[in-house]
Amino acid sequence: MKKLIITISILMVLIICIAIVAYQDDSQTTLSTPEQIFEEQKETKNQTAELGLNPLHPVSVEDSIGYSLQNNQLNITYDNGKSWTTVPVGISELFSGEYNGNQQELIVNSFVLNKKRAAFLYADGQDLASQRVLLKYSFDQGNTWKESVISEQFPVIRFRKLAFLNDQFGYVILSGDRTMSQEYSVVFITNDGGITWKETNNSGVTRLISDGGFIDKTTGFLSFGTINPEEPDFYVTQDGGVSWTKSNIQIPIEFNKIFVTAEIPFKENDQLAVLVNQGPNGDYQGGKVKGKFISSDNGLNWTFQKEVVPNE
Repeated sequence: MKKLIITISILMVLIICIAIVAYQDDSQTTLSTPEQIFEEQKETKNQTAELGLNPLHPVSVEDSIGYSLQNNQLNITYDNGKSWTTVPVGISELFSGEYNGNQQELIVNSFVLNKKRAAFLYADGQDLASQRVLLKYSFDQGNTWKESVISEQFPVIRFRKLAFLNDQFGYVILSGDRTMSQEYSVVFITNDGGITWKETNNSGVTRLISDGGFIDKTTGFLSFGTINPEEPDFYVTQDGGVSWTKSNIQIPIEFNKIFVTAEIPFKENDQLAVLVNQGPNGDYQGGKVKGKFISSDNGLNWTFQKEVVPNE
């Protein structure tokens, strides 16, 4: 009997010891010291940095609206970076073509980003000489996205421009397949906010395009000549792109070969006005002064009004 009591006592002591050791081990795994917490946080930060998940900083577009190309994604913000929405389009597709920009910012005029519309031009397809040109767009600040086809087949893009004059009418100007100082260029228009696009008739000009745009749904302009231009090469449509006519810009003799590249006209009172700059090689008064011309026949003919200094 005495031996049985001793054996039971020994077993009870062993059970108590095992329980104490198990409790201590469990406490050590669940209770972290301040040093352990710091190391865990440090490790998490390092893992985040390795993945490239850096805080996003917006490239400002207007007010609190902006975008970011960080972490190899296009994201947009409407509250100055407090919250972000990812645009479902690849970064490489936004810069596809002969001209790629600096890829730190989106190509100028290749997108529209405001409170009512977010829209981004991009090209899709492995064959750069024959890609689809598409528009990814949202009318609800990125909550939902849609896609429209601008061109099913387009050669290597050089120039691209997207703009909307109102909720319904917009245009896209593209050029591509450049060979030396010649290229193909075309204008597309939409009358339903970008859902569908229609190709306008070709201008027939093969010089490199420098700019273009519409001032209303029927009146548009194309300006050509980027390599050593000597005079404006400027075309107008007054029927929404059904036909294009060369504009007559009457350059005064004293400004011959000085004012050589027309910009996009704008409405001024009951006339149209256009600025004509000095091109890439101008040096007249520092190369910044422009000529201002006026048209009273909706862009067919232009007469000189005055010289314009920058920011006037």
